[in-house]
Amino acid sequence: MLLTITYEGLNTQELGFLLHKNPDRTQQFKLNYGKAYVFYPEVSDERTTAALLLDIDPLDLAKGKVGSKEGGLFDYVNDRPYASTSFMSTAISRVFGTAMNGRCDKKQELADTPLDLTACIYSLKDNINEDLAKEMFEPLGYSVDTKRTTLNESFPEWGDAPYVNLTIKGRVKLSELLNHIYVMIPVFDRQKHYYSTEEEIKKLLDHGEGWLANHPYKERITKRFFAVKRNYARKALDILLDEDESGEGSIDVDNTLEEKEEHIPLNDRRMETVKNAVIASGATSVIDLGCGEGRLTAMLLKEQQIKRVGACDVSVNTLEKAARRLHIDRMQPYLENKLTLMQASLTYRDKRFEGYDCACMVEVLEHIEPARIPAVERSVFEFASPHTVIVTTPNREYNVNYEFMAEDALRHHDHRFEWSRKEFGDWTKHICDTFSYTCEITGIGDLDEKMGTPTQMGVFTKNG
Repeated sequence: MLLTITYEGLNTQELGFLLHKNPDRTQQFKLNYGKAYVFYPEVSDERTTAALLLDIDPLDLAKGKVGSKEGGLFDYVNDRPYASTSFMSTAISRVFGTAMNGRCDKKQELADTPLDLTACIYSLKDNINEDLAKEMFEPLGYSVDTKRTTLNESFPEWGDAPYVNLTIKGRVKLSELLNHIYVMIPVFDRQKHYYSTEEEIKKLLDHGEGWLANHPYKERITKRFFAVKRNYARKALDILLDEDESGEGSIDVDNTLEEKEEHIPLNDRRMETVKNAVIASGATSVIDLGCGEGRLTAMLLKEQQIKRVGACDVSVNTLEKAARRLHIDRMQPYLENKLTLMQASLTYRDKRFEGYDCACMVEVLEHIEPARIPAVERSVFEFASPHTVIVTTPNREYNVNYEFMAEDALRHHDHRFEWSRKEFGDWTKHICDTFSYTCEITGIGDLDEKMGTPTQMGVFTKNG
């Protein structure tokens, strides 16, 4: 990954003061995911260029340290080490943090002065959205130029690459340029290499102070910045709209966030709802079927009512992640005695599933091929036959509320299907008629009056 910043004018060598990086030597910075280098490929009184080069270690990504996904070929074949992504934004903040804040003790007047600056961001992923660069940067006063190549010159039929070399040029303060780039890079790629917390809202508003609230595409920028955290986007937009209407340049972010309606992530609401349903059933033993990385399992272990917890998944790698989440290596003895982790497939009868008061299948069914669902039904409802079974699954109808989902798309690349509310209702009736259960259906998440909730939950209770 490469970013260059060029200053043209008089005494341009002073760019070194502004960036707090000496033009006479290459400087190296150790990052969690590799190394960053700062050097100056050209230095003169009329034109000086500083370069930030990131050398990402692909093995770190494949090992799941940062920027990886959960298993699959993506861990080994991806563009993360080479395309300008959120890795670059993080490096800018780390390496040029003082300059981003507009501080320069030796040349503060220069730091406060708009300069003729040109920035080049190489291999920026825009997925062949030809207008995106201009929409993002032209309203900020930059001239914009993009250069795109084909995927492979030897195979022109493969088409264009989803990456551009972006050049923006304008008369701006260096701190403004760096903050613009910091915010915009994740807007292009939309796949951050780290887990986002609510602190990201403050980061966006701090780096967008003085310009984001007035940007004509502020809503699009915010939603793409928080591509997988819609509730964070809503909170940030609420604050930006307040700022835009008031015409003021600064707002107490922490106080404003507290004043807004609390938005709890859907997965958190789902887990809490399922846990409460387990407790309400009176169960003292429960098995988490398709436990994933063990979020629900961890919650159930903390409940005094629950004396025995089982957790199974078909993936050994996922179970290893669950073990790390649960801190099994240093778990207190009473919790260790309470827990049983097992590798198993739900499509086969397994006697280890038997003897539990309650079984949970949270966002599991949709990952199974439809032809194999009957086998899962028998494994759980006929052979294991717990008193209570709690099932959650996506409501396909609600997908129209997700802005960036294509029509008829599924929410996750591993989903084999997603049921409408009627289809889920028909399935629960089939289970009740076949295996002698009753079922109560409820929704989880924000309610759309026409499309329902994003998650539908069925709580099955054994007759007799």
